[in-house]
Amino acid sequence: MLTPMDVLAINDLFVSAQGKEILKGLNLKLHKGEIHVLMGPNGSGKSSLAATLMGHPTYQVTSGCIRYKGRYITRLSPDERAKLGIFLAFQNPLEIPGVTLSNFLRTAYNATHKDRVSIPEFKKRLHTIALKLKLEDSFLNRYLNDGFSGGEKKKAEALQLLVLEPKLVILDETDSGLDVDALKKVAKAISDYVSEECTILVITHYQRILKYLEPDYVHIMSDGQIVRSGGKEIISLIDEQGYEGVYG
Repeated sequence: MLTPMDVLAINDLFVSAQGKEILKGLNLKLHKGEIHVLMGPNGSGKSSLAATLMGHPTYQVTSGCIRYKGRYITRLSPDERAKLGIFLAFQNPLEIPGVTLSNFLRTAYNATHKDRVSIPEFKKRLHTIALKLKLEDSFLNRYLNDGFSGGEKKKAEALQLLVLEPKLVILDETDSGLDVDALKKVAKAISDYVSEECTILVITHYQRILKYLEPDYVHIMSDGQIVRSGGKEIISLIDEQGYEGVYG
């Protein structure tokens, strides 16, 4: 049963890709103002879930449903989901030569917000946000992810999050490719962003980002299902017993 606090409700979700069943009856609920962490070994279905939530056409929902703020979104296109306030930071962001990061962000902002802003106003806002991530203005004028290092791509994703102000944030392996200093900056940006009106799902199989985040819930995924949920204490169990030790 949905409650007014439910932002995302996934019920008995089955998903296939290229004829192979990936998600197998997955259930998950996220509420307003919470940080959830989804962990699990490679191949457990974490990134497939992220892609499905964003409406990637490769992933076909064969059974079950996804509701966002009470609305069924299972059949909506990716751009329709983005306009509703859903944001996905990709594990491997695409490179787009010829489109600067600042122009991309202004176009994306105007496409997902009713209050369109002028170029000077947007540049001022973008500069302020970039300072929080300690990004130079020259970074904003580079082509989107073109020639970026892994860490730079993740910083660009964090910048997009703060500029676009989505209500449901899905971060797929945002911590990969970051050195310790960059990791701290990105984790702080995530922590500072969460509010009563925003919900965050962090997908990872590394534990280091969790040194700088305080998740409300930790979920363990295996073979297309969530097999255990709890608090941050689950992370210590993974350290001690590995994933197989916490499946029970």
